[in-house]
Amino acid sequence: MSLPIAPKPAIRRFHQARWDEPVIFESTTPGERGVLVSQPEPGIRETVGDVLSTLPAGLRREKKAALPEMGQMRVLRHYLRLSQENLGADFNIDVGQGTCTMKYAPKVNEALVGTSKLADLHPLQHTDDVQGILDIIWNLERAVAEISGMHRVSLHTSGGSTAIWTNIAMIRAYHEANGEAETRDEVITTIFSHPSNAATAKAAGYKVITLHPDADGYPDADALRSVIGPRTAAIMITNPEDTGIFNPRVKEWVDLAHSVGALASYDQANANGILGITRARDAGFDVCHFNLHKTFGTPHGSGGPGSGANAVSEALAPFLPGPVIERVDGRYVLDSDRPQSIGKVAPFYGVAPNLVRAYSWILALGPEGIKAVAEIAVLNNNYLMKRILDIPGASAPYAVGRRRIEQVRYSWQELYEETGITSEEIGVRASDFGMHYWTSHHPYVVPQPFTLEPTESYSMAELDEYAAVLAEVAREARETPEVIRSAPHNQTVHHTHHDDLDDPERWAITWRAYQRKYFS
Repeated sequence: MSLPIAPKPAIRRFHQARWDEPVIFESTTPGERGVLVSQPEPGIRETVGDVLSTLPAGLRREKKAALPEMGQMRVLRHYLRLSQENLGADFNIDVGQGTCTMKYAPKVNEALVGTSKLADLHPLQHTDDVQGILDIIWNLERAVAEISGMHRVSLHTSGGSTAIWTNIAMIRAYHEANGEAETRDEVITTIFSHPSNAATAKAAGYKVITLHPDADGYPDADALRSVIGPRTAAIMITNPEDTGIFNPRVKEWVDLAHSVGALASYDQANANGILGITRARDAGFDVCHFNLHKTFGTPHGSGGPGSGANAVSEALAPFLPGPVIERVDGRYVLDSDRPQSIGKVAPFYGVAPNLVRAYSWILALGPEGIKAVAEIAVLNNNYLMKRILDIPGASAPYAVGRRRIEQVRYSWQELYEETGITSEEIGVRASDFGMHYWTSHHPYVVPQPFTLEPTESYSMAELDEYAAVLAEVAREARETPEVIRSAPHNQTVHHTHHDDLDDPERWAITWRAYQRKYFS
């Protein structure tokens, strides 16, 4: 069935603010103040002095920190100008962020985490004083357990990669408890699973075996049979993979792992399209993780702080990081008496503001709303795929003619062969239209890749606009390629050469380092 022909969307004019704003250290005026800090109460200065005197000489300052000295208005202008020079999920149609699942983060939740009831809490307070936040975390654990089908959940980790590290740490502890840690030294993953699975397994000391897809793009079960065996500690896979393809034989993969005594770990960073439809435990997985800052509507925060959720079967529950929250006689306590626990993997017991945001998101939607999230995300993705594949030069390798789940890894290879314009160059030019665009993580198995993931947050009109921008850039690649090669034109940044990024001798990641390297 063909889609209805929609009116051609207008491509809006975009010109990014450009302020030539100096580094804040360059704007300092000695003696200028924005806030007069109160003097310490009697006795405090002496106490602090006594504490500082016990520090090793190498840790004590010889002179005051050279902080910027500016009035409040100048500070406000500085950061407002910088904010105008950015793109972001609340500013542009951010479906081009690839596998990051950028979605609307309800602003009402910011009021919830900004209240003094949460903001004034300290993680070292006695549990008797923080029963409210412990209640929220305890209930969020149960909600994630229901969504995943798992037995127990930990919300300690502060992002997806640390959650995956926690998965492999629990897998290793499980095999150590069974006396098989030395013999089970291999982990199996797939090329289109998130690279953090292979990276954390390698960091934990495992040999990593990476499987490639079959001709249709599905993880190859025969390839798995050829490498799995008594040395396998676990399979660690993402499903749907970063191509948007769901492995329909995932239960068979899990059963194969269990048949040789290995565990099965499910990376659910791409769970936005399967919420309320299928669950990790339904396929027999032993452990899984979610990114709360992706799937459950909490902000990414420019790369942090995120929040991870680790869910495990009953067999792996003893190995969860600690302390865990238990409910005893109607009150919550922190249980650290867990001899098989892998210990602490992050400070305290989670990124509390993001846990409140995620819990609010779940409660606001309810079971039917959460399922609707997945259904709309899948609808949006397949609608956008139809529009993208109508652009000459764009393709979606693998699973040709089949639907995808919540994202697609496309290819501009045909356009590249015709024009010489690369996917990276198209992404830079897309920023001139106020659009973000991501290619792919390495390795570039899909040639000239670009990865789009529309979530449930976007309307048909917004998806049409995004597709129209890419169609316009593809037209430019054929007719005026120098416009693309010299981009960006409407942005705050200029075209940079990779030599600047590839040579550590040219890096200066702090103001002081910049001064030492270029002005000393």
